[in-house]
Amino acid sequence: MDATIGKVFDSVSGFFSGAASGSTDEFPLCDTDIISGCEKELAEAQKGQDEGLKKECIMRLSWALVHSKIHADIQRGISMLEASVVSDTSPMNLREKLYLLALGYYRSSDFSRSRECVERCLEVEPQWGQAQTLKTAIEDRIVKADGVIGVGIAVTAVGVVAGIAAALLR
Repeated sequence: MDATIGKVFDSVSGFFSGAASGSTDEFPLCDTDIISGCEKELAEAQKGQDEGLKKECIMRLSWALVHSKIHADIQRGISMLEASVVSDTSPMNLREKLYLLALGYYRSSDFSRSRECVERCLEVEPQWGQAQTLKTAIEDRIVKADGVIGVGIAVTAVGVVAGIAAALLR
């Protein structure tokens, strides 16, 4: 378990130091060993009566899932966060959950929902650097996606014009 926790801290510290994570984005990744450890921790917490511990374990598991390399894990993390964000009244907890939800949507390429969540997160904590970094990454991806769509439209338009010109020349 200590090695698993060490991996989490290395992943997070790599994010803050700017080290390459080996992924296509700059956010830390989480492997299946860490997720399994969080699942075991949650199962143990659910046997007890401490609701605070259960919530902490759910947050750690949600964090691990949205940082996973596996799409199904990311979706599971999103579902857990969506279920818990509606009932949270603490601004700090809401901020964390909205950020993780935004990251999950970002990693699932749902950039519009990701932007909505990160903007709500920044309403709670406007100067939070992590959320600002995520917002910049989201906006960069949206610009790239819009550029690809624009190129596709232009190519289609050229093809249509060429087809009409060829038909007229016959």
